[in-house]
Amino acid sequence: MVEKQTPNAASDTEMSQYVADRERVNEDKIKQDDEIIQEFGEYNYGWHDSDAAGEAAKKGIDENVVRAISADKHEPEWMLEMRLKGYHAFIDKPMPKWGVDLSDFDADDFKYYVKPIDKPAKSWEELPTDIRTTYDKLGIPDAEKKRLVSGVAAQYESEVIYNSIQEDLKKEGVIFTDTDTALREYPDLVKKYFATVIPYDDNKFAALNTAAWSGGSFVYVPKGVHVDIPLQAYFRINTPNMGQFERTLIIAEEGSYVHYVEGCTAPIYATDSLHAANVEIIVGKNARVRYTTVQNWSNNVYNLVTQRAYVKEGGTMEWVDGNIGSKASMKYPSCILAEPYAKASTMSLSFAGKGQYQDTGAKMIHLAPHTSSTIVAKSISRGGGRCAYRGLVKVIDGAKASNSSVVCDTLLVDDYSRSDTYPHVDIREDDVTMAHEATVSKVSEDQLFYLMSRGLEEKEAMGMIVRGFVEPISRELPMEYALELNRLVELQMEGSVG
Repeated sequence: MVEKQTPNAASDTEMSQYVADRERVNEDKIKQDDEIIQEFGEYNYGWHDSDAAGEAAKKGIDENVVRAISADKHEPEWMLEMRLKGYHAFIDKPMPKWGVDLSDFDADDFKYYVKPIDKPAKSWEELPTDIRTTYDKLGIPDAEKKRLVSGVAAQYESEVIYNSIQEDLKKEGVIFTDTDTALREYPDLVKKYFATVIPYDDNKFAALNTAAWSGGSFVYVPKGVHVDIPLQAYFRINTPNMGQFERTLIIAEEGSYVHYVEGCTAPIYATDSLHAANVEIIVGKNARVRYTTVQNWSNNVYNLVTQRAYVKEGGTMEWVDGNIGSKASMKYPSCILAEPYAKASTMSLSFAGKGQYQDTGAKMIHLAPHTSSTIVAKSISRGGGRCAYRGLVKVIDGAKASNSSVVCDTLLVDDYSRSDTYPHVDIREDDVTMAHEATVSKVSEDQLFYLMSRGLEEKEAMGMIVRGFVEPISRELPMEYALELNRLVELQMEGSVG
């Protein structure tokens, strides 16, 4: 049996010497962190491919650009009208004055439509060599070969360039394709649900997406069908100053189940890019949907995303959200618990290094009795980065016997990073159970010294502390994605110890 030992078991002289050594290297550590993060840390996805399509695209958006996008896609008139309404709502709505600093944001700095190939490929081998090489590096074809996923979609710039789904799911009536193809092949289904969960004028960037959307995933799961292995989508930005506006629509009919996983990367450029996706999910009666994101944008990307689910009677919606990269994120997965016994949960992790501001959280709207929601939000700040939890729990009058729980945990790796919590609780019903707790902790000298006294190197000790903090999120992921999340966090932590 191993004898228990506490940090106090060490001699005062040893501890004093350890603290003195740490203080002596602190200034060098800060300088080292600055240099590492200035180079965007250990970001492994920062290469870019040849870019003829991107170079030919023009910056800026106006009504003519919106009409040109729609015309190039041969869309029905109702979609063009929807796009134009979204464009005018974007122009009319003011820039948000809360959250991340968008004072330098200029919509005319970005390219709104870059078409890398004429039509989606039927196999990876059909793709242009440089694009195929990119996805080989990311490991996406390998995941499909090993049957780690039921279907794969790959979006490059503005278009989905590859899409596949297993034949047995096709036979059961499951649809997994890009949203542009869905609009052509299943127009009635798209028209029935498009912009019903996120209205065209919901917020400034949701409106911009409605105007300029391209690509994204369309998923339809028939009544009673269970898609047991995840569907995967991967989004890649290659062009400098690119704006990517995928539109994802997921419909899970009564008693069905689906798990959708997405990943994101972009090259490192001296100028900024924009990612402004809309994700709409309809969860049918007694259905269950899980939506997992492992996002690793480079540190020159604005990530301004709107994600929302509408949950019917007895349905369950689960968001699992990892936000590792980007220059600035504003992202709040939301659930409308519309009918009795609907349930929802959000588990999120945000990581902010120098120059990064991760403003993330969740929204739960209880509209019916006996609904329940859970929010678990974790964040890590280092190198002067800033994380913020911004959440809303709203229970309307009449939503009796509803319950909600919110837990916010923050880990500060150093003395010069920041974390904020902005909870908003709006309860209009007496018969409700509501709990909220928040903690802020710092990696202490005592913790590091204790682990090092047990034989660990300082880097290993820091890694153990951080992995323990992240574990409640990573254990909710499929094994391959949990390993990826842990690896990304470890890469971001490089240089965090003296």
